[in-house]
Amino acid sequence: MTTKTLFITGASSGIGAETARAAADAGWNVALFARSQDKLDALVAELGEARALALPGDVTQMADLEHAVRETQARFGQINAVFANAGRGLDTPGVAEGDPEEWRSMMDINVMGLLFTVKASYGALQESKGHLVLTGSAAGKRHIKGSIYGASKWFVHGFGGNMAEEMREWGGRCTVIAPGMVDTPFFDSPKPDKLQPEDVAHAVMHALSAPARASVQEIFLMPTQ
Repeated sequence: MTTKTLFITGASSGIGAETARAAADAGWNVALFARSQDKLDALVAELGEARALALPGDVTQMADLEHAVRETQARFGQINAVFANAGRGLDTPGVAEGDPEEWRSMMDINVMGLLFTVKASYGALQESKGHLVLTGSAAGKRHIKGSIYGASKWFVHGFGGNMAEEMREWGGRCTVIAPGMVDTPFFDSPKPDKLQPEDVAHAVMHALSAPARASVQEIFLMPTQ
């Protein structure tokens, strides 16, 4: 059987990198998309060039994503799953003292980058009857006073549900992974008592490995402390 291929955005560190490791361990090829060429190259060296492909690019640029999808198909033949994981937060979270330019930058990644990723890979997923996985958040499941970041993740959850309805018409599946606080470079200081990136990676792989009869539409993952 042809080895399956997973395309990951935000793949150079944190959740994206750990998911690449988990997928490679499970026998998948991994196509790694992120802005940091050096980090991607290091991850490819770790996972092996036969199984991993570095695809430097900006998730807010449709042309970069379209090129990356073509390169992935040329290298591995098909794309069986896409993990739209790239995202960012805000230095100043609320409205009153927030920076509108920072809001725009975050929305470009968290919303438009997500849409561009899905648009660029949609045809490939249709061909393989593939699986779309989106990084949501616990912040997208509850109201947090003044949280603009949380609102961007509400979009992810709503869009993920809409995509699940559309994709099942042609045999595809869509899953939103909604973690609480994860110990990643997303935060300025370490959070060792919270979720680790590998916890989220395991959730992604659980969704991808579900039997064809089962559509895991959301995994809500919280730290125990």
